[in-house]
Amino acid sequence: MSSGSEEGARASQDEESVSTSQEAPSTHSTWRDPLSRKASKLVGFLLEKYKLKEPILQAAMLKIFSKKYTKHFPEILRRASERMELVFGLELKEVDPSRHSYALISKLALPSEGSPSDESGLPTSGLLMMLLGMIFRKGNRATEEEIWEFLSALGLYAGRRHLIFGEPRRLISEEFVQQKYLTYRQVPNSDPPRYEFLWGPRAHAETTKMKVLEFVAKVAGTIPSAVPDLYEEALQDEEERAAVRAAARAAAVAEGSALPGPRPRSSSHI
Repeated sequence: MSSGSEEGARASQDEESVSTSQEAPSTHSTWRDPLSRKASKLVGFLLEKYKLKEPILQAAMLKIFSKKYTKHFPEILRRASERMELVFGLELKEVDPSRHSYALISKLALPSEGSPSDESGLPTSGLLMMLLGMIFRKGNRATEEEIWEFLSALGLYAGRRHLIFGEPRRLISEEFVQQKYLTYRQVPNSDPPRYEFLWGPRAHAETTKMKVLEFVAKVAGTIPSAVPDLYEEALQDEEERAAVRAAARAAAVAEGSALPGPRPRSSSHI
């Protein structure tokens, strides 16, 4: 075998050897273009380097792809960096331009008051938005099995501590369910009992299907309208919310106009 073909084979092997268990999950099949898949693979590579506290060199990143993707590397790196920041709260910074060396920096700024965060203070809202998007994509309800399959694609497994989010089951039950961002309930009429997740009341109050769709589309490097069925449902949700707000305003105005005005003072005579 020639040296060129050997190098190509090694590149292909390296590309396949990167663990897919930590790839960013697919949000919709139409968003799984080749560059998106390569960005997912790079996310897994970056998380592994972060876990091992190893330096991140551009040369090493390039080795996980075949040569034909070299010209697309800046775009792949941009998408992967955006996902790392949005989903995992890690910012990729170039620390040595001469060596093209990078480091992942934890964004330890505290989340806004009342928003979910793990015990280290890292905001977990990115993961929550991904879960809400997954539930939305599954018809507004997702089985427990589907949720854990989705989480495993991010490298989160029940009973196994994650380097960013801690113990996933505690995060789901104590953070997202108890704080009412997610609802966990038995599937109606299931025998033996099966369980499912839905949006919780707090998620309905604090975000919208359109905001969630915009978030997961950004993670996937596309736009919300790339998935017409979800986009139409999100638009309908926006219209329904606007109608509810308008009705509430009208009721408030009507109630205000119905209130009795101040009584005229009676004049007193001595």
